[in-house]
Amino acid sequence: MTFASTKLLAREARANGYAIPAVNIVDGISIAAVVRAADRAGSPIILQTSVKTVKYFGAEVLAGLARAAADAADVPVALHLDHCPDRAVITETIAHGWSSVLFDASDRPFDVARTETAEVTAEAHAAGVDVESEIENIVGVEDGVGSDDPNVHFYPDEQLVAVAEETGTDLIAPALGTAHGLYKASPVLLFDRVAALAALTDIPIVLHGGTGLSGEEFARFIDAGVSKINISTALKLAYMYSARDHLAEAERTGKWEPVRLFDQIGAAVEDVVTEHIALFRSGSRQEVSA
Repeated sequence: MTFASTKLLAREARANGYAIPAVNIVDGISIAAVVRAADRAGSPIILQTSVKTVKYFGAEVLAGLARAAADAADVPVALHLDHCPDRAVITETIAHGWSSVLFDASDRPFDVARTETAEVTAEAHAAGVDVESEIENIVGVEDGVGSDDPNVHFYPDEQLVAVAEETGTDLIAPALGTAHGLYKASPVLLFDRVAALAALTDIPIVLHGGTGLSGEEFARFIDAGVSKINISTALKLAYMYSARDHLAEAERTGKWEPVRLFDQIGAAVEDVVTEHIALFRSGSRQEVSA
């Protein structure tokens, strides 16, 4: 099967008042667990891969694992490349059938970011691949990409939308006060900015740095117009904590069974994804399949 269109999933979500969970996977265990959770809840799902994960496993292997999980599911599954400033990796994932790529140009000056985003969009669209763009700085370093300086690049709403429309961007990732990783202080969340952007354009708006927000905060972002929400740190914590606990128990009992370790990790990941599907109101939404 072909993966679902990230753009169409996000547009459907916005039209119906929910958000698509976009979950950063790290291996075959997490891929299978994320898709199982989505399938049981009747929720479309976006599998996100970091640049590090693509480089570690290889694009062909990751695409194969994701496609096998998607083939076994009854819900739409998209495959998305997260936060990628490396255009060679973007080209590689496009060639291996990713649904969409996030070209992260937040480290570039404005004119360079605009030009390169247009070039990436032209390349991706020629292959039927959607593009999420990020030219503003979203605080936090994730998988080696990003910055802790909130003031590197931030543009007026009209300028941000103009660039997105000029470059043909399919989804936009603006700075909304959230941060990648765990919060070190309470964030100042820009709900009103989402509403302002949504009033200017029908291009789907993406929320990065979702881990750690409350259910009420997620709801306010969705009601304002966010239709794709990224979850990475929550999955990593569930994965690592469940592995830690299993290994501690194995040490105590002397029972070392890798498959049971995989089962425990998968169950923990499923629980996290199921929780976020409920928060994002995306369960039993299967209108878009490609």
